[in-house]
Amino acid sequence: QVQLVESGGGLVQVGGSLRLSCATSGTAFSFKNMAWYRQAPGKQRELVAAISNSGVTNYADAVKGRFIISRVNARNTLYLQMNSLKPEDTADYYCNTQPNLGYWGRGTQVTVSS
Repeated sequence: QVQLVESGGGLVQVGGSLRLSCATSGTAFSFKNMAWYRQAPGKQRELVAAISNSGVTNYADAVKGRFIISRVNARNTLYLQMNSLKPEDTADYYCNTQPNLGYWGRGTQVTVSS
């Protein structure tokens, strides 16, 4: 079974930055299309950013220009650089394949305070 371990979340002020990491195992990571998702309190989980196995990226409109998704295949690791954070970015963030595996890791919590 694929293991997904997210880290890097925390409490940050408006305008700040965070870098999330997702360590994976149990899969041929370099062949997978990967993505970051988030779920805010009381809302459905949504796709934030995606990166194909060839490195093509896509972003939700809400984060375009502020977030950068990247991957290091040699480390089986996915990243999300989040800049110019806003209160509406507050959520639990999860990594997964795209489409998702049907199960999720524990996620990492991001709180943006104003």
